[in-house]
Amino acid sequence: MFKEKLKYAFYTIAHPMDGFYEIRHRGRGSVPLAVLFVLLFGICFSANRQYAGFVVNFVNPMAINSFAEVLSVFVLFLLFCVGNWSITCLMNGEGRLKDIVTVTGYAMLPMIFTFIIGIILSRFVVADEEAFYYLLLGLGIAWFAMLVLTGIMTVHNYTLGKTLLTMILTFVAMLIIIFLATLLYSLVGQVISFFVSIYNELMLRV
Repeated sequence: MFKEKLKYAFYTIAHPMDGFYEIRHRGRGSVPLAVLFVLLFGICFSANRQYAGFVVNFVNPMAINSFAEVLSVFVLFLLFCVGNWSITCLMNGEGRLKDIVTVTGYAMLPMIFTFIIGIILSRFVVADEEAFYYLLLGLGIAWFAMLVLTGIMTVHNYTLGKTLLTMILTFVAMLIIIFLATLLYSLVGQVISFFVSIYNELMLRV
C-alpha cells in the first residue's frame, strides 16, 4: 500500500493536473506520506545549510540548530495549509484541508531531490561554477511553486486568476495568524506573570 502511494506521489509531480484531480476526487493521496515529505525536506534544508560546500555556504555550521529549522519548516507548512483552507472556505473552494495538506506535501518532493543533489554538487564546484548550484536549487523551488499553484487550482476547481488571488490572500491570512498567535502568547505570558507576582506576594506575607 505504501509502495503504491509513493509511486503515485512521483506520478503526481510529473502529471500534476491528473494527479491532483485523482487526489481530490478519488482519494489517491496520503496525508501521512505528505507529512513525511515535509519532514524530509526540513532535514534536507537544514543539511544543505550545514553541509554545503564553503564556496556556496556562508552560514556558520556550528550556529545551526537543525531541530529549530525542521520545526520552522513544519510551522510554515501548517500556516500555509490552514491559511489557504480558511481563505478558500470563504471563496467557495471545493478542496478539503486534507487535500491542501497532501498537495503541499507532495509538491515538496522535487525540492528534496534538488537539495540533496545540491549538497553533493556544492562539494565539487569551484568559485566560478556556483551558478550551477543556485540554478539547481532554483529549479527545485520553481517546480515546487508550479506544483502548489496547479494543486490548489485543481483541488478547489479555480481558474488561474482566482488561484493567484487566493495565494496572495493566503499569505495575508498567514500574517494574521502569526499576529494573533503572538498576541495570544503575550497575553498568556502577562497572565502568568500576574499570578506569579500574586503568589510571590502571598508567600512574602506568610
